[in-house]
Amino acid sequence: MSAHRPRILVIDDEPQLHRFLGPALDAAGYEPIRAETGAEGLAAIANRPPDAVILDLGLPDMDGKQALVRARAFYEGPILILSARDMEMEKIEALDQGADDYVQKPFHVGELLARLRVAMRHKLKQAGSQPVIHAGDVEIDLVKRLVSRGGEPVRLSPREYDVLARLAEGGGKVLTHRQLLTAVWGPANVEDVQYLRVFVGHLRQKLEADPAAPKIIVTEPGVGYRFMAE
Repeated sequence: MSAHRPRILVIDDEPQLHRFLGPALDAAGYEPIRAETGAEGLAAIANRPPDAVILDLGLPDMDGKQALVRARAFYEGPILILSARDMEMEKIEALDQGADDYVQKPFHVGELLARLRVAMRHKLKQAGSQPVIHAGDVEIDLVKRLVSRGGEPVRLSPREYDVLARLAEGGGKVLTHRQLLTAVWGPANVEDVQYLRVFVGHLRQKLEADPAAPKIIVTEPGVGYRFMAE
């Protein structure tokens, strides 16, 4: 990230949203940048890439998912989707197409800012190639492929480790069922959601203090999972 205040581009055609979100971002230490159409937002990203993008799906000139795909062709920073569309498939498609997170309207500014911080931390960790990840008393060494809990080794099957590593590398980002299944089992198995649930259940039994109320591998209902790293 740059040394100056992080620049956050908000692409949304609702003036009232800019009126309350702009000051909130400013008060949180960010420099808000405003765009009201997909074309205007894409031009702003290309001209001077922001530190993060908040993108509405309901734009007047193009579908927000189209803008997302076009942005991902040349922009690697965090993109948070903002939308009033209450449909799981909309969330899943946006995440599969490169969004880092999804916040549904109406929303609390505090939640949006928290998710923005997580997405920006995740990108920083990716850039720094963090080899050891901690969550509570769980430690994952991605270089040595070792997992421990409370200082004691945890035995995982190769598949269990692959699922855990993919989640841990997400650093708080939502990973969809499709993303996890593709990464671990390949594209021919993207519909085997129940199979994935079984492996996540095994991981929770081995890593969570209370597998029935998980705090490390958290479910996003109907969408996928988050790994809550420190």
